[in-house]
Amino acid sequence: MRGFRHWKWHLDEVYVKISGEMHYLWRAVDQEGEILESYVTKKRDKAAALQFLRKALKSHGQAEVIVTDGLRSYPAAMKELGNEHRREVGRHANNRAENSHLPFRRRERAMQLFRQMKSLQKFASVHASIHNHFSQERHLVDRHTYKLRRSAALAEWQNLMG
Repeated sequence: MRGFRHWKWHLDEVYVKISGEMHYLWRAVDQEGEILESYVTKKRDKAAALQFLRKALKSHGQAEVIVTDGLRSYPAAMKELGNEHRREVGRHANNRAENSHLPFRRRERAMQLFRQMKSLQKFASVHASIHNHFSQERHLVDRHTYKLRRSAALAEWQNLMG
């Protein structure tokens, strides 16, 4: 994935309660819906946004466009990194990132919340890789192709785990 400069990233943060305290899960999603990076912090400020952006840029290289919501931490952090000109903000432009939280929230409810920040970080990163592996964009292909891709992904997963 490294080095694809035509990519569009969608950044968003979602609150998660851990033992009654608010924490924030920052996520970067590409234009195809794959989760690139997940990062957990206690605060939602410039320092946290800067740390998250540095981690994402180090792992995946520079993106052509970075779509965010109206949170003021993003432009402050991006200004410090020198890529503020790549930022895009729009009313419904960040729906890709907002929708990526739904499978996470489903699993969170099933797990009956989290007890520690470390377990949330570990779960978020593992959940992202598994979700990316099995997400086949069902609505874009016919049933036969979808079933072939799904069985190939399952076989690869069983090979890795076996």
